[in-house]
Amino acid sequence: MRAISRWRYYSPSWFVGFLGGVTLDPIAHELLETVKQELGYKEKSGQFTKFGQWYADRVQDTQYKNAPWCDMFLAWAADKAGVTPYVGEFAWTPSHAAWFIKQGAWTQKPEPGALVFYDWSGGKSYKGIDHVGVVERVDGKKIHTIEANVDRVWLKRKTRETDKVVGYGLPRVVKDNAEKLDEIRATERPFVPVPQAEPAQGSPLDVLGTPPALLAAMVLMTILLSLRVSGRRRGTHRRLTLPWPWNAPSGPRPDKPTAPVRRKPSAREDAPVREKAPVREKAPVREKAPARDKAPAGTTKTRGAAKQSAPPARTRVPVGSGQTATKHSTPTRRKPYEPT
Repeated sequence: MRAISRWRYYSPSWFVGFLGGVTLDPIAHELLETVKQELGYKEKSGQFTKFGQWYADRVQDTQYKNAPWCDMFLAWAADKAGVTPYVGEFAWTPSHAAWFIKQGAWTQKPEPGALVFYDWSGGKSYKGIDHVGVVERVDGKKIHTIEANVDRVWLKRKTRETDKVVGYGLPRVVKDNAEKLDEIRATERPFVPVPQAEPAQGSPLDVLGTPPALLAAMVLMTILLSLRVSGRRRGTHRRLTLPWPWNAPSGPRPDKPTAPVRRKPSAREDAPVREKAPVREKAPVREKAPARDKAPAGTTKTRGAAKQSAPPARTRVPVGSGQTATKHSTPTRRKPYEPT
């Protein structure tokens, strides 16, 4: 049976099997023939499988010996059938589906030999894919598949509805696209580079337009402005004179020095300054009169005697004379200025 199938594979016509007269391409035929031989396989204790062992040796990673093996089984079968470039070699189902999408071989229509990808939660994104198998035949809205790692430990046939299916990867389309790409590469005209004009020789002044020159000019202008601002803040009005064109005088210098400009006096300066009036001196303190002697008892005074016993009249002391005047005397003040 194996020899017959290989003869039909190498014949010009495709293999027409017992699957209801459905025509199979060589890739689907070889892949299905390989997976059928492994029906009934059961994983060993500790989730060990020969497919996981093969993949671990392939990628030099021992963790795949006991990993879920549904996709590693398809990688093993594709390698044994010699169709790995069109089926792919993966252990993680979302990456396998993404590879078919990138190859332009992703569809929603099932066919024998296609890889079917499931999401048990009912999602339709390849990122949520949980499981993979290979379609053996299609019966209306149901698909008959061969899957590994089902019912926990078995490699067996399954009949499933399509409500949990995310999509299908078509190995035959991967091959067709690869052949078309090879044809394009073989027949395309080699790239002819466009001749480029030689750059013209520039002058030394072209350096002024370069970014470093512009940056240096900006830094220099910033320094000059900061010097001018700091000079004004100190109260000076000196200008920074440099031998540059914009500091040169605009016209010829006069031979004779110009007369100084007379400043017009303000209204406050014209008016004379009034001096304060001299402070009046305080009058000298009057001395109290001596107490009068009381008359002895039994005597009576007359008006004449009263007049004779009256104190002498006080005389006014001129200002500036005597001890009191010396104490309160002030310097002679000049008269206020009177305009002529």
